[in-house]
Amino acid sequence: MMASRGYDMTPTMYSPDGRIYQVEYAIETVKRGTLAVGVRSPEGAVIAVEEKARPLQAPSVTQKIFQVDRHIGVAAAGYIPDARVQVDNARFFSQGTRLTYDEPAEVETVAKHLADQCHQFTQYSGVRPYGVALIIAGVDVKGVRVYVTDPSGTSVPYSAVAIGAGSEDVNSFLEDAYDPGLPMGDAAALAVAAVNLKADGGATHVKMATIPAGGGPLRRVEGAELEGHAAAAAKKFGQK
Repeated sequence: MMASRGYDMTPTMYSPDGRIYQVEYAIETVKRGTLAVGVRSPEGAVIAVEEKARPLQAPSVTQKIFQVDRHIGVAAAGYIPDARVQVDNARFFSQGTRLTYDEPAEVETVAKHLADQCHQFTQYSGVRPYGVALIIAGVDVKGVRVYVTDPSGTSVPYSAVAIGAGSEDVNSFLEDAYDPGLPMGDAAALAVAAVNLKADGGATHVKMATIPAGGGPLRRVEGAELEGHAAAAAKKFGQK
């Protein structure tokens, strides 16, 4: 370890075996974050996160799901203050696109913009990479889209994906359970089941939002509706 200390201190230098340690440390931060899931359905996109509120915390506040624009939402895993900075950046970019081109920004364009911002922080001394990964989901002229960005500056589209702690097992579960033709309700139940794969059953620790394909805005899923999705997940996937 001591031999590699010089390579640890900056994101601008490769180690002799071709690694950038600061980027790898940032990705490890994402792996220690609570789980976030995104699922694409022909009827819209679903994003869900594991979020356990403290006893006196306001239950209606969601810290890991953000609205970027009417048609785009973000779920984060990792260092959440970094997520807030990136979301503010995405909002500014999306609003600028509306003002300049008089049309909403495409989900892919927003994802690539955020990935470019992440990549910049791997190229300069005196900065550190963002310690967060984002699921960027929404609906645009190309249909329902789900992307993931990570601290290295990568942007990858998915049909269903999980990031955060235990995401390897959850992604394996999603690969087996996902169906491209899932209706919105089944996609939401799948998202709850994916979160519950590494957590307690039920919906008390799950936060969720949906973006319908018909052009409606991002909508928070709460209360009885969320409990219904949890019940459907328990029935379909045999969870408690």
